[in-house]
Amino acid sequence: MRCEVCGRRIRGKPHKVIIEGAKMVVCGRCASLGTPYYEPKKPSITVRRTMTTTGLSLASRKTVSRTMPKIDESLELVEDYSVKVRQAREKLGLSHEDLGKKIGEKVSVLRKVETGKIVPDNILARKLEHALQIKLLVPASSVEVEVPKKEVLASKSPKELTLGDIAQIKTKKTEGSLERKQ
Repeated sequence: MRCEVCGRRIRGKPHKVIIEGAKMVVCGRCASLGTPYYEPKKPSITVRRTMTTTGLSLASRKTVSRTMPKIDESLELVEDYSVKVRQAREKLGLSHEDLGKKIGEKVSVLRKVETGKIVPDNILARKLEHALQIKLLVPASSVEVEVPKKEVLASKSPKELTLGDIAQIKTKKTEGSLERKQ
């Protein structure tokens, strides 16, 4: 590696400095020409949640760090999820606050799920399924697409169109339009 100021080969640890607003990697001799800077480490994909127990002070909170779970794309949410969540919560006699404490979610989020303003992700849907003993995630259904007849006929032909075929089609169209004009 070479110094970006003098061009000498850097021996040992390179220095990262800012010289006239430009971030540079320099040798030990040229390091005094600028001010050192440090690049922050790239954050890992973690979620920090503060978990509290009823009756504990703010000082006794503990922070738990965990990686983001993968979302299973083979499952989809049922269409009437909002109605199912509300009915199951009412059947169990839980308030929004009780359910929120039980699954560790905000009351506002639960209300928006029940009104259909928020579509829950797989994680929240799993929590609701477990707490309310209902089924919200089902295997994804394959959607069948109806193809028009013209496209079916074109796709069944063993050969694809070539430039020559397109040229013939265009000449037939121009011949046909000339005949109509006469």
